[in-house]
Formats: sequence, structure tokens, C-alpha cells
Amino acid sequence: MSEPAGEVLRDLARLLTGMGPALAPEGSEALLQSITEAARELFGAQACSLALLTVDQSELVFTTASGAGASDVVDLRMPAGQGIAGWVVMSEQPISVSDLQNDARFASDVAQSTGYVPRTILAVPVASPRRTLGVIEVLDRDTSRPGAEHDMRLLSLFADQAALAIENARAFADLGRSVLGAVAAAAPGTPLAAALTAAAEEAGEPDGDLLRLSALLGELDRLGPAERRLASSLVEALLSYVRGRGRRPS
Repeated sequence: MSEPAGEVLRDLARLLTGMGPALAPEGSEALLQSITEAARELFGAQACSLALLTVDQSELVFTTASGAGASDVVDLRMPAGQGIAGWVVMSEQPISVSDLQNDARFASDVAQSTGYVPRTILAVPVASPRRTLGVIEVLDRDTSRPGAEHDMRLLSLFADQAALAIENARAFADLGRSVLGAVAAAAPGTPLAAALTAAAEEAGEPDGDLLRLSALLGELDRLGPAERRLASSLVEALLSYVRGRGRRPS
């Protein structure tokens, strides 16, 4: 496979990976938000949050939250092995703690940074059949309500729904590697297959800015033609301005 052809394949992989989120079904983020809100209401909890492992599994990032301290929890990052949440993802086991202040695993400093320090927690791993994705937790739930003894099993059902939504969204984010890998599998042992596999491996994760842009393109696609024409005009004007300056924006 010539180098120009290989570069074309790499560009194709990057393009597919960057555009994948634009093709994703609408509402995955809204679904995760509704899961945390529904769980909080069902358990009579003060708060509910979802934290996901980063790609390298070194950190947990709280992506979704509902209830007390929610605005300060979202986007909070912590080492993957820290706190009750870290214990859950590392052990891949659910946990219920009724006295957090006396539990050595509790990251009280992290809780204090959100302005809300819980007394109790129920947390279960969010996992697909392939991997652990993160953790969902409810804080200070009402344990006196009927059926509270089944809370861990119920929260596991919410975790399963969250895992499904997350994996579906990531499948579109990984579109470049998936497409090239599938084509390579159809021609095993050939130079083309080797080039396709190499391009898929080099594609990597889509850039965060490209993910946001792709998601916006997906939203625009669901709007009317007038809105799409306006968006195209704005993008063309930006590109014309940048080309006129003779360099790409940083």
C-alpha cells in the first residue's frame, strides 16, 4: 500500500470518527440526566450522580447529577481509585454505606468542594458486558419507605440502562475504527487489510472539539433547511476569514 493511499485511509478514519456523533440517536445526554433524576425521586434521595471512567481509566468524571450539589458535581474529576465511587469501579461491586463519616474510603474533601456532604450512599457499577464504564450513586436516600430493601437491585437496573445509553453513544464516536475494521475483516491477509487495520488503530479517540461540532451538526440536521443554510453560511464565512489570515485557528 503506497504512502499516499495510506494517508487517504487515515484521513477517512479521522473523518468517520469525527462525524460519528452527528449520526448518533438524539437524546443520549438527556436520557442519562433523566436516569439520575428518576433514581433520585424513586429512592427519595437528596442527590444522584453518574461518574464515568476516562479512556485511560485513570480518572472518574462526574458527567451527570441531580439534586443537592448537582451544579458543583458535574465535571468534577477525581482519581479512579479514590472515594466510595473509586472503590466501586475498582472492585466492580455495589456498596451501601450508612455512616460515611466513619468510612475510611469516603472522600470527604471532594464532597465538601460541592457544598453538600452526604451521610449515606448507595452505589453500583455501571458496566457493559465488555467493560466497567463508571458508577451511579444515590445519596441520603429514604430507607424508611416501602420496598427500600430492594434498592440495590433497583439501582442496578438504572445502571444497566445508563450503560446501554453510554455504549450506544460511544459506538458512534468509534465509527471510524469500526468501519475500517469491518472492511479489513472482509479481506484478511491482504495488503489492503493491513493498511485498513493500521489506519483504524491510528484513528484514536475523536478530539473533544470535533465531538461537540459533530453533535451540533446532528442537531442542525434535525432542523429545517433555512437553519441549515444559515449554519453553512456562518461556517463558510469563518473558513474564509481563517484562510485569509493564512493559518488555522489554535
